[in-house]
Amino acid sequence: MSKTKYNTAIFFAVLAASLYAFSFPFSKIILDKVPPTMMAGLLYLGAGLGMSAVGLFRRATGKVNKEMKITRKEIPFTIGMVVLDIAAPIFLMIGLTMTTPENASLLSSFEIVATSLIAFFIFNEPINKKLWIGIIFITLASIILSVDGINSFYFSLGSVFVVFACVCWGFENNCTRTLSIKDPLEVVIIKGFGSGFGALLIAFFIHQISADTVYIIAALLLGFVSYGLSIYFYVYAQRELGAAKTSAYYSVSPFIGVLFSFIVFREKTEISFFFALSFMLIGTYLAFNDKEQRSV
Repeated sequence: MSKTKYNTAIFFAVLAASLYAFSFPFSKIILDKVPPTMMAGLLYLGAGLGMSAVGLFRRATGKVNKEMKITRKEIPFTIGMVVLDIAAPIFLMIGLTMTTPENASLLSSFEIVATSLIAFFIFNEPINKKLWIGIIFITLASIILSVDGINSFYFSLGSVFVVFACVCWGFENNCTRTLSIKDPLEVVIIKGFGSGFGALLIAFFIHQISADTVYIIAALLLGFVSYGLSIYFYVYAQRELGAAKTSAYYSVSPFIGVLFSFIVFREKTEISFFFALSFMLIGTYLAFNDKEQRSV
């Protein structure tokens, strides 16, 4: 793998994290009018609709890249990707009904651990010691940003469901990794429509529906930017970096989300923020300077 392609993949991974982090403050605003389950469906559906429009524009302008299409061989991973993207938010919602938001937020950092362990043990993706140390530092930073006090540290049935959600996303990341050599646009469109309609069906079934047109449109647009484009660049990054390494770069998203939230809501900056910044910088530096540039 050339150094240019490697650095470009890193840029795409960080860009994907930034676009996803952009959703945090604005999702919080939209959630005042749109129920959580419906919100999840609209975000994914917005990704599917938006990236479909991008595909149509590319065809109309003759700028169609020759990418490999998904074949029957990848159907199991494609179905797994969609189902896991539906299941994970459901587990998270159940967990949130049984535990505090602080505890759920803390445990959500387990996703990077799940992704890396699944990539290593199931998909035989090599992970060197420096990357593991970087992952640890980034995870510590996520914990510092998530914890509001010592009372957040307790284990409950709700915590088990949050961990289930993280494991689902860990498997989903690795399913997406197996599709990274395929057309990223096709992957995002399938993920968007499949997971979007799936979550919306669940929202109708449990009666979590809103008829506020303005906020629905806002959620769709946010989904296009923060989910559609983010997943698109994430898949490109996975093509060169692999699931574990891309996950390490993508895990800066909580930190970037805090910055966006501070800008939007003018939140007070605590001393813990600067500790998290230090750990995040160390972790990102270790991941960035991992010299094991492997082709996948």
